[in-house]
Amino acid sequence: MIGPYRVIDAHCHIYPEKIAARACAGTDAFYGTTAACNGTIGGLLEKMADGRIDGFLVHSVATTPHQVKSINSFIADEVAANPKIFFGFGALHPESDDPEGDVCHLVELGLRGVKLHPDIQTFRLDDPKSMRLFEICQREKLPVLIHTGDHRYDYSNPNRLIPVLKEFPDLTVIGAHLGGWSIWEEACDQLIGFPNLLVDCSSTFPFFDKEKARKLILRWGFDRVLFGSDYPMWDPAAELDTFLSLNLGEEANRKILGENVIKLLGKGERAL
Repeated sequence: MIGPYRVIDAHCHIYPEKIAARACAGTDAFYGTTAACNGTIGGLLEKMADGRIDGFLVHSVATTPHQVKSINSFIADEVAANPKIFFGFGALHPESDDPEGDVCHLVELGLRGVKLHPDIQTFRLDDPKSMRLFEICQREKLPVLIHTGDHRYDYSNPNRLIPVLKEFPDLTVIGAHLGGWSIWEEACDQLIGFPNLLVDCSSTFPFFDKEKARKLILRWGFDRVLFGSDYPMWDPAAELDTFLSLNLGEEANRKILGENVIKLLGKGERAL
C-alpha cells in the first residue's frame, strides 16, 4: 500500500513450478529478453515490495485449445489459495471446439476475465473465430486483456484491434503494453478515443526513457491506464519504482496503481 490507496499489479503470468523455467525460456526466446523472475507463485509473492504491492491480477496463455481448462483450473486454484492477493483471468483459444463451454467453465471457476496473446497463439484478432470469442465475452460481461502490438507480426496491431472495438462496443478490452508493444506511438495515434479500451503499462518502461513513458501515459489519460509489470519478464517491485519515478502526481498514482482496476472488476467482498 502506498499512502491511502492499494496497489495492484494488473499483468502477471504465473506457471506451475514444474513448467515455470520452460515457460520463461520460451518467452525469452520469443522476445529476446531474459526473465527477471522465475514465474512461480512463490516468486511472485516475494515481489510484494515490502507491502507496497497489495495484489496481483494473474493469468496464463493457452498455446493450444486443449490447455484451456487445465490452465483455468490452475489459475482458479491459486486464486483460491491466495484470496486476498490474487485475482484471476482465464485463458481461451479461438481454435477450441467448444468456446461456449470454455467460457462457462472459467465463469464457474470464479475467474473475472480473459487473457489472450494473439502473437504467441498465432491468430488474428479480427478473424471470425476470434470474433466469436469476443461475442461470448461481451455477452458474459467479461473484460479481455489482450497482448497488443508487435512490429514483427500482424496479429494484434491496431488494424486488427479496431474492428473488435467497433463490433463489440460493450466489451471492455485492456490493450496490454500501452496498446501496442514496439509500436507505441502508432497504437496511441490510432486507438485513443475508443471508450471501451483501457491499456496497461506492462513491458513498456524497459524499452524507452522516462520522458516517453510520461508522454504516452498523459496521452492515454489517467483514467485509462492500469499499472502492470508483465511478471516474470520484469520485477514488479522495480517496475513500481520506475512508475513512481515518473512523478505523474497523486491523481495518476491513485488511479493507475489501484482505482482503475477496482472500477473495472468491481467492489464488494472480493474487491481489489
